Amino acid sequence: MADQSIPEARTSGAAPAPEETLPGNGTHGETPVQDGSGISRRALLGTAGATGLVLGAAGGAVGYAAAPSEATPLSSVGADMAMFHGKHQPGITEGLQAKGHLVAFDLAAGAGRKEAAALLRRWSATAERLMAGEALTSDDTDVARDAGPSSLTITFGFGHSFFARTGLEKQRPVSLDPLPDFSSDHLDKARSNGDLWVQIGANDGLVAFHALRAIQKDAGAAARIRWQMNGFNRTPGATAHPMTARNLMGQLDGTRNPKPTDSDFDKRIFVPSSGSNDPSWMANGSYAVVRRIRMLLDDWEKLSLAAQENVIGRRKSNGAPLSGGSETTAMNLDKTDAKGEYVVPVNAHSRITRPDQNGGAAMLRRPFSYHDGFDANGVPDAGLLFVCWQADPLRGFVPVQRKLDRGDALSKYIRHEASGLFAVPGGAAKGEYVGQRLLEG
Repeated sequence: MADQSIPEARTSGAAPAPEETLPGNGTHGETPVQDGSGISRRALLGTAGATGLVLGAAGGAVGYAAAPSEATPLSSVGADMAMFHGKHQPGITEGLQAKGHLVAFDLAAGAGRKEAAALLRRWSATAERLMAGEALTSDDTDVARDAGPSSLTITFGFGHSFFARTGLEKQRPVSLDPLPDFSSDHLDKARSNGDLWVQIGANDGLVAFHALRAIQKDAGAAARIRWQMNGFNRTPGATAHPMTARNLMGQLDGTRNPKPTDSDFDKRIFVPSSGSNDPSWMANGSYAVVRRIRMLLDDWEKLSLAAQENVIGRRKSNGAPLSGGSETTAMNLDKTDAKGEYVVPVNAHSRITRPDQNGGAAMLRRPFSYHDGFDANGVPDAGLLFVCWQADPLRGFVPVQRKLDRGDALSKYIRHEASGLFAVPGGAAKGEYVGQRLLEG
C-alpha cells in the first residue's frame, strides 16, 4: 500500500514550498503543489485542460461561504472549491482530503430505472449546491453553516447489480464483471458491493457530514443504505511543508501514483470517448475499486524499524527506496549488499507493486485511513479505505492484486475485509445530472 497513492492536499493558507512543488508520485520529476482541490492555483487554467477540472477562486464560494461586505472573506482551507460540472466527475484527481465518507445504496423493492433517474437528478442537484458552498434549497440542517466549500467533492457510481435492477443489463460494461477471488480476502458481503456508490470528501469534517446526511435524505424511498464507512487523512497545512501523506503504519503512502502530467495518464485512468469496448455512456468515466483493508497494527508495531522497511522496500523516514536516493529516486531492483542479497527484498511490497513488474498495470490510488474503535481485547479496528481508479480494472487492479497474493511481505499484516467495484460515468455537463446518458439513453 505504500507505493501508489496521491499526496495530501495543501490549504491555500499554508506556506508554499519553493516553486510550489510536491514530492512526485512517480519516478519522474515533481507534481505541482495542490491547494486542497488537487490542482495548483497558480497553474489553474493550464491544469484544468489536463484533468477536466476547474477550481473556483479563493473566497469565491457562495451561500454558506458568502459574507456581508464588511466581513472578512474566507481565505483559508474553507475557500477552496472544486467544480461539479466537468469532463470527469470530481473526487478522482483532486488531492487527498482530510475527511471522507464512502456509502453504498441498494434500490428499494419496486424501484427501477425511473426512480433511479429521479434519484440521480436529486443527488446531482444537491452535489452541485453543496460543492459551491451553498445551503440546500429546503430542509437544510445548518450543519455546515459558516463554512465554505472546503474542497468538497461528491462522486457517484453504479455497481454490477444496478443494471439488472433497472432493466439496463445490455448497457452494463464488461469491465464491471465481478472481481476474482483473492487468497487475502476475508470479505464481509454485507459491507461489499451495492447498486449505487457515493464517495464524499472534504477538508472539514462538518462539511463532509453535512453532505453525507443530505445524500442519505435525498435517497428517500428510492434507495436504502447498504453500508457506510468513514475515513480521514492528514489535514492540509499540518506539516511544515507539503509532503506525501502517511498511512496508519507510519509509511509514506503516495510515492509512485500516476500524475495528470504523465502522457498516458488519461489512457490509464479514464475511459476514452471513442475506440473503447465500454458503452458510450462511460466515456470520460473511470472504474473505482473500493477495499476496506484492515491493518494488523499490533503485529506490525512489534517489528523493528529495519524489518518494517524491508516489508515495504522503502525508508520509513522519507520514503526513499532501500537501494538509495530520495523518495523520487528510481528503485534499483538489481542492487545487492555485501552478502549478495537484494537490498530491496524480492517480496517487498514496493517491488511487487511496480507497474514494470506487472505488465505496466497502473491505477490512481486515492485512499482514506479509518479507525472504527477497539475490540474487547483492545485490538484496533483500523486501516485503509483503499480507493483506486483505472480505465479497466482487469488491467489495473486485478493483475497487481494477483501478484501481491503470490508473495507480498505486507500481506501478513493486513486483511481485506470488504470489496466493491463501481462504474463511475464521466462528469455531467451544465444542465445534466450524473448518469443521464445511461438512464435516459
